[in-house]
Amino acid sequence: MYFFRPRAMSLFIASLNSGSNGNCYYVGNQDDAVLIDGGISCREIEKRMKRLGLSIKNVRAVFVSHEHGDHIHGISTLARKHRLQIYLAEGTLQNGNLKINEDRVFTLRAHEPFCFGGLKVTAFPKFHDALDPHSFIVSSDTVNVGIFTDIGIACENVVRYFKQCHAAFLEANYDETMLENGGYPRALKNRISSDRGHLSNKQAMQLFITHRPSFMTHLFLSHLSKHNNTPKIVKDMFYPVAGNTQIIIASRDKESKLYHIRHATTHSLIAEKPDLEMQQLSLF
Repeated sequence: MYFFRPRAMSLFIASLNSGSNGNCYYVGNQDDAVLIDGGISCREIEKRMKRLGLSIKNVRAVFVSHEHGDHIHGISTLARKHRLQIYLAEGTLQNGNLKINEDRVFTLRAHEPFCFGGLKVTAFPKFHDALDPHSFIVSSDTVNVGIFTDIGIACENVVRYFKQCHAAFLEANYDETMLENGGYPRALKNRISSDRGHLSNKQAMQLFITHRPSFMTHLFLSHLSKHNNTPKIVKDMFYPVAGNTQIIIASRDKESKLYHIRHATTHSLIAEKPDLEMQQLSLF
């Protein structure tokens, strides 16, 4: 006997580190995974993935957002040790001083997806003070996870892709009052708050409130400044407006939990049998 039943579509995601001391995000399905940025050491990436029960053998590629050190620190070692494919813009390669064999380097094409088994990764340009910065959306079937960090403003590209996300890593870098009253030089304050700097808590919340899709289940507030923000400030701002979206504060010191992002559709014809939960062990 056959009938229509929702078919689980899902991604597993985690922040391995998020902040000016290093950024790295994991997104994968049962069989394939990618890393977005590699701003901590290869050794730390391996250790943190292992603590989450994840194997780097499942990682097919690393996508690099831009050439700043907190996004590329471990890239060369990852490429050499694990023979991972590294996807980045030409400007990022030129400015990043990365030591990667040519056969490991692949050039990003904006808005054109790259596929790895059941994963699809799409890069898009953003505003940041780097030569050719990009952000990413990772998809598996109909589930979309966006990585929106190191952006000065929520431009048209950011809004367009944010509206598609079941989960997102969204920058909430600084509290405007803390930045203004803090000890940074004026030039640095201006750089951070410019259209090519970072998103403030207020800007991130405005994007979330205005453009959050009804199906967004998880929001990782990411890249919090050590000196110009606190987790408490961010929680106090976002929790009251979160609705059905779970808010997670990405740590600048350790990995997050591994989260299972799901989406069910009623269009899959399957045999009548016990509904088996997706086996997380198949990731490893």
